[in-house]
Amino acid sequence: MPPDPDDPDPGPVVPPAPPEVIEIERALTRVTYLSTRARRHERLRALAGVPLDRAAVALLRQVADCEPLRPGELAQRLGVEASHVTRTVQQLERSGHVTRVPDPDDGRAQRIELTDAGRQAVDRVRAAGVGGMQRALSHWSPEELHQLASLFHRMVDDFLAYDADEG
Repeated sequence: MPPDPDDPDPGPVVPPAPPEVIEIERALTRVTYLSTRARRHERLRALAGVPLDRAAVALLRQVADCEPLRPGELAQRLGVEASHVTRTVQQLERSGHVTRVPDPDDGRAQRIELTDAGRQAVDRVRAAGVGGMQRALSHWSPEELHQLASLFHRMVDDFLAYDADEG
């Protein structure tokens, strides 16, 4: 349908998406829904014995993967506002899961680092999550699992790069 000449802001013209992209978006929506359900987090939290909310667990996992990071870098990697990271870091500091350390590249800045308690919490959460995922994907071959992991990482990296370009 051609743009309406009377519409002051018709928005960007987006070409029709290939059916594969539509299916990827649908599948990703389903995965996101399944993985972010409060019931799933509560079950995972109980199995892991980690009394933290979803935001705190996500931040701990990110720090464990890339530590130590500045709060702004954490916000970018998690795709959230810096104020959200600041509040969550404060919560995790109070509970003894993270600490702030000087940034070796900039004496005025700080980085967020896991404590031993934080590392143990991440290990327990990951073990609980991996156990469930392993059971769900038990009929997949090692090659299929490797391919899926590679493609997921590539997709996330591309999403982050797209967000950075749009930001």
